[in-house]
Amino acid sequence: MIRLSVYYPTEPGVTFDHAYYAGPHRRLVEECLVPLGLRKLEFERGVSTLGGGPAPYVAVGHLLFDSLESFNAAWEARGAQVVADVPKYTNAAPVVQISERLTA
Repeated sequence: MIRLSVYYPTEPGVTFDHAYYAGPHRRLVEECLVPLGLRKLEFERGVSTLGGGPAPYVAVGHLLFDSLESFNAAWEARGAQVVADVPKYTNAAPVVQISERLTA
């Protein structure tokens, strides 16, 4: 299983609309990518560090696909539509990582 993780750094001046992210943006991602192989979608709000300091990321999104090939095909087909929606909820520059899950 492949996990695409999108991290939105907590930085001075960053704005983030969690209601839009968890509502309209989530629905857009599901509409675009579930028919193309998205297996699971998780959105998270950063809360804190272990020591109680501010979270390094204001939010994180995880998209799970069966394989890198299925992700690449889905992203090629509809990724631009998903990315075009990002300015509607944040001005953060996201950090993206694709990982292979080693545990379920």
